[in-house]
Amino acid sequence: MTHQFDTLAIHAGTAPDPATGARQVPIYQTTAYVFRDADHAAKLFNLQEVGYIYSRLTNPTISALANRVCALEGGAGAICCSSGHAAQIMALFPLMAPGRNVVASTRLYGGTIQQFSNTIRKFGWSAKFVDFDDPKAIEAAIDGDTRAIFCETICNPGGAISDLDAIARVADMAGLPLIVDNTTATPYLCRPIEHGATLVVHSATKYLTGNGTVTGGIVVDSGKFNWSASDKFPSLSAPEPAYHGMVFHPTLGGMAFTFHSIAIGLRDLGMTMNPQGAHYTLMGIETLSLRMQRHVENAKMVAEWLEKDPRVEKVTYPGLASNPYHALARKITPNGAGALFTVAVKGGYEACVKLVDSVKLFSHVANLGDTRSLIIHPASTTHRQLSEDAQVAAGAAANVIRLSIGIEDVRDIIADLDQALTAATQ
Repeated sequence: MTHQFDTLAIHAGTAPDPATGARQVPIYQTTAYVFRDADHAAKLFNLQEVGYIYSRLTNPTISALANRVCALEGGAGAICCSSGHAAQIMALFPLMAPGRNVVASTRLYGGTIQQFSNTIRKFGWSAKFVDFDDPKAIEAAIDGDTRAIFCETICNPGGAISDLDAIARVADMAGLPLIVDNTTATPYLCRPIEHGATLVVHSATKYLTGNGTVTGGIVVDSGKFNWSASDKFPSLSAPEPAYHGMVFHPTLGGMAFTFHSIAIGLRDLGMTMNPQGAHYTLMGIETLSLRMQRHVENAKMVAEWLEKDPRVEKVTYPGLASNPYHALARKITPNGAGALFTVAVKGGYEACVKLVDSVKLFSHVANLGDTRSLIIHPASTTHRQLSEDAQVAAGAAANVIRLSIGIEDVRDIIADLDQALTAATQ
């Protein structure tokens, strides 16, 4: 039986515990698992049988979460890991090698731009940043060493919407996988695989958990990419020396990426999610639909109020009819344009600093996607490491604050912004 999204958010990937009948997924706080016999152990290590070996690789609580998010995204398999940043490395790991590059959007979270600009260079990888509003610019940036294309569905911090269908066409023509960070949209607002994405990554820290208790990441594989169509992805299409010469794609088909990421990625990089964190995220996802509806409803009302306020220069919420991404948002995120956007405040940098120091209901934190309304000044925090030009390109100029609108009563949210704006612009 095929279930609808709201039902999957509660039931997918889980069943009553076979040992106790527990209806909620138990926290399997164990390091290792007893094999039935030597033959059973050998089959598990040869990937001939699915099961549990060691919790750095797989764990029943974590597997339940992977299966649930996979179902919500419409994927073939999924891998949970320790953070959203870990998920990005896990997504790239089977695809890249020294000298290879990824073509990435300029409109990414500042930490991702940092990770792609500097940290991945330690692996011999590199990134080319281009304006993803221009498919021809993406196409022009691709060269013989490009191994992936990377963007966000709803870009952090500015809320720009990526035209996933157009970007996927460029990726398909180049024979490359499209990796989409769907953190700020969640599968409730957008399912990137339906728009041509090969891999979807999430920071489970944000809306999926929704309560600010977990650090986690998830990679969902569409299972649709032909890793053997070229010689660009030898870790998947050729004998893999890191796993006794197994050829993952011909052997495992649509599950090749998932099993490679578990058997080698988690084994060797060790970026494993903890079972308790997976449990919290499973509970959070049960209310994902309800929360996202309220997030979107509140964000639209707050954005409309701010757009009319004379103390504000600009609001970037794509749910506004005046926003250049409004029509695209209706196509890519038909259930709403999310709850993350930026506000340009009159008075520049100093006014923004006063504003974040004056809020009372909003929490000034380096996070988003919480049930609580959150605020931050990206230019002095999350995007501080970028140049001024890079900050502007990322939508994090000095006069900009980022809002993550929560699910409180919208009247209280607006009242708090009103008094803070007064204090910041007097």
